[in-house]
Amino acid sequence: MDKIERALKKLSVKERETIRGILLQLDQGNLAGLEISKLKGRRDIFRVRKGKMRIIFRQSNSEIFVLGIERRSERTYKGF
Repeated sequence: MDKIERALKKLSVKERETIRGILLQLDQGNLAGLEISKLKGRRDIFRVRKGKMRIIFRQSNSEIFVLGIERRSERTYKGF
């Protein structure tokens, strides 16, 4: 089981469905309507914010790699 699957299992059903919808939008390249910000000090790492949830991803050319899914905390962005 990979890191993303483990993160999804920790979420409630409602949060999981919301995150899956966002992941589908990212996969299709449909970024409209998503609250996306670039992480400070990083060239190619971004985050999507949805309530208390954060999806951290790297964009390389036209590919998107999800690095993590977490609830917002003081440690959310450490290690990215």
